[in-house]
Amino acid sequence: MRLLRHTSSTPSECQGAVIAIGNLDGIHRGHRSLLDKARQIAEEIEAPWGVVTFEPHPRRYFAPHLPPFRLTPLRLKAQLLQTLGLDVLWILRFDQKLASLSPEAFAHDILAKGLSLSHVVAGDNFRFGNKRAGDVDDLEKFGKDFGFGVTRMQMVAAPGQSQEVYSSSLVREYLAAGNPTRAALLLGRYWEITGRVQHGAKRGRELGMPTANIRLGRDTLRPAFGIYAVRVAIQDGDQMHWLPGVANIGISPMFNYEEPLLEVHLIDFSGDLYGRYLRVALIDYLRPEQNFDSLETLKQQMNEDLRRARATVAWDEWQGPWPASSFLPLHPKEQ
Repeated sequence: MRLLRHTSSTPSECQGAVIAIGNLDGIHRGHRSLLDKARQIAEEIEAPWGVVTFEPHPRRYFAPHLPPFRLTPLRLKAQLLQTLGLDVLWILRFDQKLASLSPEAFAHDILAKGLSLSHVVAGDNFRFGNKRAGDVDDLEKFGKDFGFGVTRMQMVAAPGQSQEVYSSSLVREYLAAGNPTRAALLLGRYWEITGRVQHGAKRGRELGMPTANIRLGRDTLRPAFGIYAVRVAIQDGDQMHWLPGVANIGISPMFNYEEPLLEVHLIDFSGDLYGRYLRVALIDYLRPEQNFDSLETLKQQMNEDLRRARATVAWDEWQGPWPASSFLPLHPKEQ
């Protein structure tokens, strides 16, 4: 996969690409419908297929005061897209210059002239240009004027009784409510927190359960605080090795951290993880954070959490991020 950040001098092997466009935060099943359609069209016309996305997220650019909300930081988004076989990923810097372009200028200067695209696949709710003035009707018109095709995709709903529309906002709601399983059904994968292991107070080691500590980024969504059964990927070169674990996310009421922290204990693992990049997939929510009247009571609860986590993630190792047969089922009634 080629990763490009510029909007000019597109390499010859990337010209004429068919792309899906949008923030694609979460790479959920609705986004997958865009990506699959772009790939289908690209295969039909024998063109490269890819994605055009924006960094930072426009919401962060326009409203930096908002609480953390990102489902997929840039590095993870690129890793997930690479696993799908993308040919090219354009990451456009969302700044004042880009935000001030009129819809027509964005379509002409960026999509047609700058990136030399042949076809754009966009969701029905896609907006672009200064003050979000452009919609998909405008994109279709500009495509005809400037020489690229446009395919409009309706929002996709889950089958079954719920008929939930796949959306990043709904995924955020489920994670905030302590329901990573429901979030995973919308994503088609388990939601992940990523980061590098940093030195901490080593309280876990003192309690007989050493942990790898990862600070939550300023943009990363805060899920419900508490204890989770997790799968943890350790990067080794270009490979990711997934291991079972149990994690605490939050401020640890007995110790009252100033900032929320992700503390992960890898089950039956020994080794130095300091400085290593980890991906932590939330499999199941075991319980909320709580205070204890003594360290001994805390240790007993930690052992019970470990037992439950071990039972939850006891299946054979999978090499993520798409578990089982590439995807989780769309809805429990499919099973």
